[in-house]
Amino acid sequence: MNIESLISDLAFILLLGAGVTVLFKWIKQPVVLGYIVAGFLASPHFEYLPSVTTEANIDFWAEIGIIVLLFSLGLEFSFKKLMSAGGSAVVTALIIVSGMMCAGFAAGHLMGMNTINSLFLGGMLSMSSTTIILKAFTDMGLRQQKFASLVLAVLIVEDLFAVVMMVILSSIAVNNSVEGSDLLFSVGKLLFFLVIWFLVGVYVLPSLLNRWRRFLNGETLLVVSMGLCLGMAVFSVYCGFSLALGAFVMGSILAGTSYAERIEHVVTPVKDLFGAVFFISVGMMVQPAILAQYWQSILILSAVVVVGMILFGTFGMLVTGQTLRVAIQSGFSLTQIGEFAFIIATLGMSLGVLEPNLYPIVVAVSVITTFTTPYFIKMATPAYALVERYLPPRLHFLISRYRSDAVKEQATPGVWAAMLRRVLPSTLCYAIVLIAVVVVCRHFLRPLLLGMLPAWADMLTAVTTLAVMSPFLFALAVPVRASAAGFDTASARVPAIVLSIFRSLLALALAAYAVSISFSSRAMVALVAVVVIVTVFVLSRRLRTRLDHIENKFRDNLNERELRRSGKNNYVVGDLHQAFMTVGSGCEFVGERLMDSNLRGRFGINVVSIQRAAQIIPIPNGRMRIFPGDVLGVIGNDEQIAAVLPAIEAEHVPESNTTASDVQLASVILGPASPIIGATPRSASIRDSYDAVVVAVHRGDQYIDSDPDLVFAQGDIVWLVGDKKNIERLK
Repeated sequence: MNIESLISDLAFILLLGAGVTVLFKWIKQPVVLGYIVAGFLASPHFEYLPSVTTEANIDFWAEIGIIVLLFSLGLEFSFKKLMSAGGSAVVTALIIVSGMMCAGFAAGHLMGMNTINSLFLGGMLSMSSTTIILKAFTDMGLRQQKFASLVLAVLIVEDLFAVVMMVILSSIAVNNSVEGSDLLFSVGKLLFFLVIWFLVGVYVLPSLLNRWRRFLNGETLLVVSMGLCLGMAVFSVYCGFSLALGAFVMGSILAGTSYAERIEHVVTPVKDLFGAVFFISVGMMVQPAILAQYWQSILILSAVVVVGMILFGTFGMLVTGQTLRVAIQSGFSLTQIGEFAFIIATLGMSLGVLEPNLYPIVVAVSVITTFTTPYFIKMATPAYALVERYLPPRLHFLISRYRSDAVKEQATPGVWAAMLRRVLPSTLCYAIVLIAVVVVCRHFLRPLLLGMLPAWADMLTAVTTLAVMSPFLFALAVPVRASAAGFDTASARVPAIVLSIFRSLLALALAAYAVSISFSSRAMVALVAVVVIVTVFVLSRRLRTRLDHIENKFRDNLNERELRRSGKNNYVVGDLHQAFMTVGSGCEFVGERLMDSNLRGRFGINVVSIQRAAQIIPIPNGRMRIFPGDVLGVIGNDEQIAAVLPAIEAEHVPESNTTASDVQLASVILGPASPIIGATPRSASIRDSYDAVVVAVHRGDQYIDSDPDLVFAQGDIVWLVGDKKNIERLK
């Protein structure tokens, strides 16, 4: 790799990107579109400017951009948040992927493609771009909207589906059929590693970060978080998955810690830098010759993507119980294809089954739909207004009552359903941990022992494997308590007995499988029986205590952010807890001094610390002011903390899309018919009615500084700062 050309290419695209994006900000267009245009201008396809020396250099930087973007996305989607939206996201993603696969397959046949090319085309068109939508939401200030979080959850599920889809397409391309064993193995491996990452990450990382708390300033936190991100990305590739998936998983693990906001803050500049390079690299793939040669196919496929994503995305959200507004906003946000389209196209090319001209066509479709994405997001609100106006009366329940009706119509969960919800997650986790132990011992420990002690290798492997498995086997075999689901003992006894038997048989089967790798069935049964007897009668009490500690630690780490802000499990004395809550932009105390906010008098709590960025202020005095983003450490009982929490963390939701560029300094000449002559800035309500501030009045030859009691007179030139449209209305 030529280091000089690597740096020169990066410098060239960043300077060009800076100039073009400033222009796009000036004309009030989405920044992501400026990056795409800058990429086209920097590519060899635009002959009027110098181009990059080596396109592989840009691919290198863009790959880092994808990793950091997905890591940042993961920081907003903790595993707990993903699980809460899991059912809705899975159903919606399944509807979108299935519908777009069929639409792409049909479009391919209409364009004269054979069956295999049509299948690959359907796969390319079925995946929206996580990075592009994430950037568009960020630039447009929509990240906190309800539909945005739902869309991002759907995109993550789509990325998981993509792994399975690539196995299916590869199997069809090679064997002209779907190999069921390969498909099941791929799905099982994905599920297996996701759960392992989740269990190990949630148990280990929060504990380590809390232990290192006093060393984690901004610099160290950036180094630690990026090291964890890249390390997990590399491990993901080693396990057969993508770099992006590993980065997202690490972000999701860290999102459950109390450091999530600080990590997001320190990582944002890195994300913005390399994210810009990624979108510039997308623009570099635009080829005018391909656009001219295949313009009809490109327009047809672009229309299929836009129309199909809107229809299937909206329908999927409606099916899962969202309101019509949220469903339409979600559907209009998904109108593009992105990086997975290129990955699937590359797979088809490597297998030798894809027509060579299909790849540049898909690239062109991706660029066009990326370019139009921000405009379709903006069109969602007027589209909803139009649909609402002409919606038949019998469908009006979709507007506001659909979600509540769906919830009301759900049957009260029975004993079996409640027991399964309580028992199956832990059963799955323990089973996957046990399988992981068997896999590690079989593929790493046994070959090592065969080289050192060939005669004893099988025995030592079996004993070591069972010894490591024994705590988890015991936890799996512990009888399920009849009161686990919150029902009376009589009604829950049968489900508890059945589930206990199932878990015990599963534990026995896993232990038998571990031993069967090295021994015959008779020796296997004998060894398993010995281990089970020793575990139950000798170590049961100690193991139970240790496992309870592990489960409680895992649960606390999983809910660390919630426990930290509510003060649960953080006792100070008596019934008092210490909680840490972040001041929101809509907090009514923002800008006030502690003594003026009267938090103690109104809520009964005491503020004992303020964390502002990396600075921690212990025992702040009453003159200290409260600002958005401050983390207040407060002490109070459960009721007091629950009462003050929503007041402090309140967020301000802007009512308009006014940006800094809309605010300007302007003057208004007061003519004889002006209604504010004889009034003052206060009585004329200029600030409240027009969102403008009087900064000075030019009267005669002098400028008079702003005064709330100044009386306006005819001929005054009033200088104001405010929104351009409101000032024009005031004129």
